Amino acid sequence: MRLLVNGLRFLGNWNDGWKVPTSSAITQARDRLGEAPLKMLFERVAVPMARAGTRGAWLRGWRVMALDGVVLDVPDTPANLAEFGRSGNEETPSPFPQVRIVGLAQCGTHAVVDAARGPITIGEQTLTAELIPRLQPGMLVTADRNFYSYRAWQDALATGAALLWRVSASLTLPVLEWLPDGSYRSVLIDPKVKRRLSRTARRDPAALAAVGTPIRVVEYMIDNRAGGGELFCFITSILDHTAASAVELAAAYHERWEIELTFDEIEIHQTGGDRVLRSKSPQLVKQEIWGLLLTHYAIRHVVKDAADTVDIDPDRLSFIRSFRAIRRQIPGQAGFSP
Repeated sequence: MRLLVNGLRFLGNWNDGWKVPTSSAITQARDRLGEAPLKMLFERVAVPMARAGTRGAWLRGWRVMALDGVVLDVPDTPANLAEFGRSGNEETPSPFPQVRIVGLAQCGTHAVVDAARGPITIGEQTLTAELIPRLQPGMLVTADRNFYSYRAWQDALATGAALLWRVSASLTLPVLEWLPDGSYRSVLIDPKVKRRLSRTARRDPAALAAVGTPIRVVEYMIDNRAGGGELFCFITSILDHTAASAVELAAAYHERWEIELTFDEIEIHQTGGDRVLRSKSPQLVKQEIWGLLLTHYAIRHVVKDAADTVDIDPDRLSFIRSFRAIRRQIPGQAGFSP
């Protein structure tokens, strides 16, 4: 607070009767504010920020997006424990209560544009169900294999967004037609429908195509690991191999890892390395999360604008250096209208 009002003192706008509030007074003010205003502000301002020429943010005409989750520790108070719970079990519980967040981020800019949060006892797929209806046409949404279910795929497909999700190599995907780029056409079948199919129908491509949702499958092997290779299997709603080849899709999925770096920026660097949020009550924890997301979005917008100015990929600019540069400038700006 002293840093934020320093600019007012410099400009001579300081009211001598006003004093810097105590920590408890700030906490009481935060408590009066609640979660809703920050959540609403995030929902209004956090939109995909990459322009048409932003490097690393696109696959042809699609915005490359990613779904993923992160777990944050919160202070060990009775209220936080009751609201959020602990991971682990009775013998080896986590040292702190924890809150789970699932976010939708633009890979090229690291901008989180949507988020859902809940106690640690709620799984990623449950929280993802809150985000799926807000997917949009023009997005290419990537997701790890933990997110796949037949229902989630169908719900996401209905939004008009293009999908590229990794699935377990054990998922049965019948080969209906091999394509020139090495991918193949297949179908997803509702498990309830599949159980009613005869053995003959399960081996008949025409019968499968009649009851299934068409997809395209891309597979490749990572073979440079000790102890053997690992098969990566992706399904996509982009059925035309000329619209996006197997190699292009594999490279686009690699960009999904950018969301994990995004969460690292928030979890490690923005919080000062403590990795435990400050707020001792559930309402303030929720408020703090939206504050962290808003601040991260603002920093990433500055980084994106700087990268666009010199026509480089935003990934080439350091988040930590940008964070520090912005933090040094903020105290001198407080005397001016936002």
